[in-house]
Amino acid sequence: MRYKSILLFGAPGSGKGTQGKIIGAIPGFFHSACGDIFRSVDRDSEMGRLFLEYGSKGKLVPDEFTVKLWCQYIQGLAMVHQFHPETEILVLDGIPRNPEQAKLLEDTIDVIKVIHLMCADLDKMVERLRRRALKENRIDDANDDVIQRRLMVYDIETKPLLDFYPPDKIARVDSTMSQVRVLQEIVKILVPLKEQMDSERESKHVGVRRPAACAPADAGSAAGNGAATKGASDGARAKAVIP
Repeated sequence: MRYKSILLFGAPGSGKGTQGKIIGAIPGFFHSACGDIFRSVDRDSEMGRLFLEYGSKGKLVPDEFTVKLWCQYIQGLAMVHQFHPETEILVLDGIPRNPEQAKLLEDTIDVIKVIHLMCADLDKMVERLRRRALKENRIDDANDDVIQRRLMVYDIETKPLLDFYPPDKIARVDSTMSQVRVLQEIVKILVPLKEQMDSERESKHVGVRRPAACAPADAGSAAGNGAATKGASDGARAKAVIP
């Protein structure tokens, strides 16, 4: 099956990760951050070394590798019932990251809405990335050269992803607002989508009522048939006793 998904979209520092974690704590939603998946990979493994090589330079990991790793991860969560695709909407953060990844994932995910976290203040995004680097000890955000490289990569490779989806699937939210205001706007978008998913699921489980194989006859006709039968049997008995 294709997983119903919401794509949180925006430049590095726009707050995708923060909002994704909050939304993922709401029943009926499951947050999947591609960066967290990469960071959980054993750095001594081939995959781990590849991620470290690209991430430390502010570059994006190759599309085929990214999609393959993410698919294995999310399918594994579904198999062990940590992710419930029948009842939960995936909240995607960091994947798909460009049109090519979106094409590779078309058979796996059904993106029902793209939430574009817009931030026109470049300095604000850079400051957010610096604070996150200090808080989480993330080497990929630790210096200004890497930050500028990531923002440039976003403009060149990731931003065109907006053109891949129909305009009516894209909702724009000002990410420079307070976190709670941003969340409020996102929830307004998510509620009708979740209600529609629940309604569709419930309609599939409603059984079609079948007519009984032998429906009871109408009371009037049953009485008439009984009277006719009784009359016929009385006549037969009369004939039997008349010589």
